[in-house]
Amino acid sequence: MMPKTSSPEAVPLPEIMILPSRLLSAKTTERLLNKIYKVKHVRNVTVSGESLPAKVSWGPGKGLDVDHLERQVIEVAGRKTELRVQVGRVFVEIEDIDYVKKALKDIEKMCEEVLPFGFDMEVGRYSKYKPTVSDYKSGVKVI
Repeated sequence: MMPKTSSPEAVPLPEIMILPSRLLSAKTTERLLNKIYKVKHVRNVTVSGESLPAKVSWGPGKGLDVDHLERQVIEVAGRKTELRVQVGRVFVEIEDIDYVKKALKDIEKMCEEVLPFGFDMEVGRYSKYKPTVSDYKSGVKVI
């Protein structure tokens, strides 16, 4: 007989991954994220992409400021944040598997409006939802 665990393992929430056909500008990113946050049952949105460093980190110009046009402060859902990546992927976490179909339809409609150059969408789980052995070892906490 297997021993009972003290607490049940958390069920991973579904995510919708949006893959634009090109990297997004700060203006397009801001517009898309604000529309996504208006969709019902969206729990969290995460972006990833090419780094936009504030300073040169290596080479002969090490330490000099990088003046990249896309490193801007954007306002999303009423909060201002500095965009540190040129967005290439958007991950939208949905509250429950039952809401994915409706959210997918709404988000696809918004993407068609904001991303006229094309995009792909997939449903799955792309972010960590529980710590790995390496996380335990290094003391990293996963939300």
